[in-house]
Amino acid sequence: MKGLALARSYWEEVGRPAFEENCPEALARCAVGLAGEGSECFGFDDETSRDHDWGPGFCLWLSKEDFERWGEKAEAVYAALPPEFHGYRRLRPSVHSAGRVGVLERESFFYRFLGVTEAPADLPGWFRLSDNALATATNGEVFFDADGRFSEIRAGLSAHYPEDVYRKKLAAACALAAQSGQYNYARCARRGELVAATLAAAQFISQAQQVVFLLNRKYKPYYKWAQRALGELPLLGNAVAPWLDRIAGDMGDCADAIEAASALIIAELKRQGLSGSGSDFLLPHAEEVQRTIRDPLMARLPLMAG
Repeated sequence: MKGLALARSYWEEVGRPAFEENCPEALARCAVGLAGEGSECFGFDDETSRDHDWGPGFCLWLSKEDFERWGEKAEAVYAALPPEFHGYRRLRPSVHSAGRVGVLERESFFYRFLGVTEAPADLPGWFRLSDNALATATNGEVFFDADGRFSEIRAGLSAHYPEDVYRKKLAAACALAAQSGQYNYARCARRGELVAATLAAAQFISQAQQVVFLLNRKYKPYYKWAQRALGELPLLGNAVAPWLDRIAGDMGDCADAIEAASALIIAELKRQGLSGSGSDFLLPHAEEVQRTIRDPLMARLPLMAG
């Protein structure tokens, strides 16, 4: 069973009845689901990922005021829930995983990943946020939301970057992919600088992934799951992912794979009208995307700032 399905069943069959009986005050004001850190929150959990931080459990989010009022009582109800459910046992959290499930303060949950408690009101605020943090704060599922506020915050964050921030981040990712893969990789390889060439190839993989996620208006998750998530994207996912796999499999001779992935990205940039350059080098396309930014502050940022 997948962790998200297990969490939903645990809530419906065990959690909700317990809170209805023992802490209806919190139930009337909370949101419940599973989101945040952990492969199960992305739906990527498997047998290997069950060695830690995995098992029946859910998040119950309360506002700061309600947490102060009902948090202690709600925590006692949660702690009394059975540790075993449908043959799966709740694992004891480690010092690194504490706070992934249980009774949580809503504002602290978002602040933990983003440094803000809701979607920013201005472009600089959005620009400072990272894809990884946004992916972590908006993944998983919400099973129940009494007043809708938690879901409202998630929806605001999930709506993706404002257009000028989106284009700035896209321009930066294209420029960095060009620099690391199409330019620096070959130069390092010719010099026999194997570590530098390997790092350049790895940087290209990361930035090419970023470009594809941005073109899909999706947030790129933590590096451990980025390639798996990439293959599920409707635009370029299945096309670019095999070339990145090939680069990772032979970083000593991957120039052709780098160019093949770059060509696919360039074609999509042109298809979407984001660039009209005829170059097979990603850098001119990055410059064209940057020139379409209307906000003066975003437009003045260095090309590779993203």
